[in-house]
Amino acid sequence: MSDNSKLVNILLVEDDEVDIMNVKRAFKKGNISNPLYVANNGLEALEMLRGVNGQPSIIPLERRLILLDLNMPKMGGIEFLQQLRDDTGLKSTPVVVLTTSNEDKDLVGAYNFNVSGYLVKPVSFSNFVEIMSTLNKYWSISEMPQ
Repeated sequence: MSDNSKLVNILLVEDDEVDIMNVKRAFKKGNISNPLYVANNGLEALEMLRGVNGQPSIIPLERRLILLDLNMPKMGGIEFLQQLRDDTGLKSTPVVVLTTSNEDKDLVGAYNFNVSGYLVKPVSFSNFVEIMSTLNKYWSISEMPQ
């Protein structure tokens, strides 16, 4: 994509190293050039989004998207969503849940915090690449706050 202003800054909130590598591999295979930041739990993600010790966020403030796993240590995905939506500076950030959980309580809980989508991690890598490519196409044409 030649228009860098349309690139989305993606924060992957995921504690599983294999899943992190799969996302990175899917980005590479799908020619997705968006900047990818990784946080291993909700607390780390909030620090990355807000900045710490008076330092600004390492993730650009505009065109952000969060890919969120729900099952993580320290602060799980639903608790992270609650904190995110309670923060006036972060509450409009779009979030797509990317999880192994297909439990109704997680699905309903996530949508109660206005997630943009809920995707259950597919078993095959080719399906995963297809999902990442589809997400990338959607967010690259979607209007987002600057």
